[in-house]
Amino acid sequence: MAAISLRGVEKTYGRGPKANKVIHGVDAEIANGEFIVIVGPSGCGKSTLLRMVAGLEEITVGEIDIGGRVVNRLEPAERDIAMVFQNYALYPHMSVYDNMAYGLKIAKLPKAEIETRVQKAAKILELGALLQRRPRELSGGQRQRVAMGRAIVRQPAVFLFDEPLSNLDAKLRAQTRLEIQKLHQELGITSLFVTHDQVEAMTLAQRMIVMNAGRMEQIGTPEEVYARPATTFVASFIGSPPMNLLRGVADGTRFTTGGQALPLPQAAPRNGELILGLRPEHALWGGSGTDGWQLQVDVVEMLGAERLVYCRLGETLFTVRIDGTLPPPRTGDRLPLQVAAERLHWFDAKTLHRVAS
Repeated sequence: MAAISLRGVEKTYGRGPKANKVIHGVDAEIANGEFIVIVGPSGCGKSTLLRMVAGLEEITVGEIDIGGRVVNRLEPAERDIAMVFQNYALYPHMSVYDNMAYGLKIAKLPKAEIETRVQKAAKILELGALLQRRPRELSGGQRQRVAMGRAIVRQPAVFLFDEPLSNLDAKLRAQTRLEIQKLHQELGITSLFVTHDQVEAMTLAQRMIVMNAGRMEQIGTPEEVYARPATTFVASFIGSPPMNLLRGVADGTRFTTGGQALPLPQAAPRNGELILGLRPEHALWGGSGTDGWQLQVDVVEMLGAERLVYCRLGETLFTVRIDGTLPPPRTGDRLPLQVAAERLHWFDAKTLHRVAS
């Protein structure tokens, strides 16, 4: 196991006026044995950052330290890491056992040591009954477990996962997420896991790094990121459905947006142009026309245990999540809402960063 330190890490492709900077000064300290998820939309630089840790991409500026060693100039094989990719990349002509043992054979480990490592990994991943099968005889989830087993037998200091669940269907993704959680509990190896799926990020991470356009927007536990997003990007990316964001002008206990003056439960942190955020589950259905917010219902979606009510606040789309057992409003209804002061989020209208309340 090993701690990882990212210090001012940048990545630029090309030189001169045509240079394209894709990673903008990432700083992060990852503790020994910690499971970190790097999450963000496609093209935000999360896989590039992971590949720099792995040594598959050259670092333009900054340092990456793994286990107390600066690894900028070390080859991937010298970094004591193991990587699991989206593509399983198994040898089709080899058995599961041989796929898992191949790297150890190349490293010329004794046969007894190889047998011990493969059998231990197979037990952890419940692959014991599949060791003599070929990859074509396995399901997608089983193939991904073999790919993880191939990484485990190397006994690395760091695991790197690059969107390993993307090729699986929804049920297998959920099942494999649980297996990865159990794997980390069993081995306790420092892990970096890249995904664009916020559900994977929220369920797997001890801490998460939210990336946007090559920049680290926030790092924190899933609870911290969800409850106190650092920017409007984080607020809108983490959470499904996303946080409602209203741009307007605050004046004491009034917030004017889209030509409507909304009453606030307490004064805004400052007057002037701000962005107000409220998560759909924190919009309380009830109140009156004088002390609540009045929304017009557009569409209601039934999702089993809950309903999503899509409304209009002036010209702005506003989503409310309500209990599925409640009688639903109908299209065209006026929906009165109450808001609690502790549930409101405030962001600067120019910088888009959180404003302390």
